[in-house]
Amino acid sequence: MKLQLKENCAISLLTATSMGVRITPTVRQPVGMGDDLVLQATSAESNVLSISAGLGLRTKVLTAFVKGSPIAAYIKSDLRRRGIAYEGVEHEQGGPWGYRHQFNIADSGYGVRGPRVWNDRAGEVGREISAEDFDLERIFDVEGVQILHISGLFAALSEKSGDCCLRLAKKAHQSGTLVSFDLNYRASFWKGRETELREIFSSITSVSDILIGNEEDFQLALGIKGPEAGGKDVGNTDAFKEMIMNVRAQYPNVRVYANTLREVISSNCHLWGATMLCGDEWQSVEPREIAVLDRIGGGDGFVGGMLYAILRGWDSEKWIQFAWATGALVTTLVTDYALPADEAQVWSIWHGNARVQR
Repeated sequence: MKLQLKENCAISLLTATSMGVRITPTVRQPVGMGDDLVLQATSAESNVLSISAGLGLRTKVLTAFVKGSPIAAYIKSDLRRRGIAYEGVEHEQGGPWGYRHQFNIADSGYGVRGPRVWNDRAGEVGREISAEDFDLERIFDVEGVQILHISGLFAALSEKSGDCCLRLAKKAHQSGTLVSFDLNYRASFWKGRETELREIFSSITSVSDILIGNEEDFQLALGIKGPEAGGKDVGNTDAFKEMIMNVRAQYPNVRVYANTLREVISSNCHLWGATMLCGDEWQSVEPREIAVLDRIGGGDGFVGGMLYAILRGWDSEKWIQFAWATGALVTTLVTDYALPADEAQVWSIWHGNARVQR
């Protein structure tokens, strides 16, 4: 199976996102015990774009910045380094207690100690992002976009961001742009907002072409019956296929349903797999053991690899293989994203070839 992509587009892959920074102790120490900290610019959605950007496709984020902020300048510089274009409103900070970019403070975990991420998002400028901030006619009808990617993290960030995602999805659908939606359920974002967010997520799904989740996203974000949440049954791909069929029964407009599968043996060792329904064709990767340096961003890496494979026009059998490998690649890095050296590096991971190349 192949998906029909809009031709003659200035942008291959577009997303809306709230950019921020992540602070991580070095050598996998817990927060509060490691004195040396590493700073990186990040967001789930820009993580997805990094795969395509690193391999030469044209990508762009729609976002917002704090005017004059050194953190905003750092984020812009990092996006340029990754080859990701950006546009967004510059908001005045409004004093020390005004707007800022989000901070994620992360403990990568080690061995039997699991990772922990503390989200510090008070005053986050990304919560103010609105569809009115962007010229959607220019972006979708004049410049042209092949795939719009939306993440549930940004859609659930605020009432404004949720409305922005829905309006972007509807405009993309109307303009012939494929819509990708990674459900990315987070309980802390949904607390007390379940009815509101279920309606937004359902509406975005109804105009999506590509729908992605992990072991529990479909159940918690869309209320679809499936295996018990928690990733303890990842080897039973038939149970997840049944869940995907339940999703298709409710959202038959979607053409690709993808479900990543992860079982955590330790912080350094995971079983990593996936299953995907493309039209009427099933593609699956049985969970395989991978070594993990830092798990954060692995799911985004999977999505990024899948969208790149679709943009390249490959057959669906290669979509899941390339996605599995780019997801595994991200877990070998201290960053939340990967910039593959080339396609050959990714295919070497898929084939299990870690021999040195000179």
